[in-house]
Amino acid sequence: MDVYTLKTCDTCRKALKFLEASNIAYNNFDIRKNGISRDTIQSAISALGWEAILNRRSTSWRQLDDATKENINAEKAADLICENPTLMKRPLFISNDTYIVGFDKKAQELLTTNN
Repeated sequence: MDVYTLKTCDTCRKALKFLEASNIAYNNFDIRKNGISRDTIQSAISALGWEAILNRRSTSWRQLDDATKENINAEKAADLICENPTLMKRPLFISNDTYIVGFDKKAQELLTTNN
């Protein structure tokens, strides 16, 4: 399983601890340090929709100018996340064809049943 996180994100740290405690093997990618490929973003957007992937509550989003925030679609969301990976909701879990974003109870259940 590949996990895309931010080192400074509390939720991401909790998710990684959960994976370790559950003995789920994973490869962690820090999106600030390593970035994220356009193919990965587009695959996640195809699977979950851009609304699920683009974090419009983030500080990064609030710092964008209003013109940039207008008329968002899947292509524009992918462009924005490629330019600024912290705009991606996280953590993002990818295992085969399964995509999970966020770390709530439902995500935890999916993680344990899919591995």
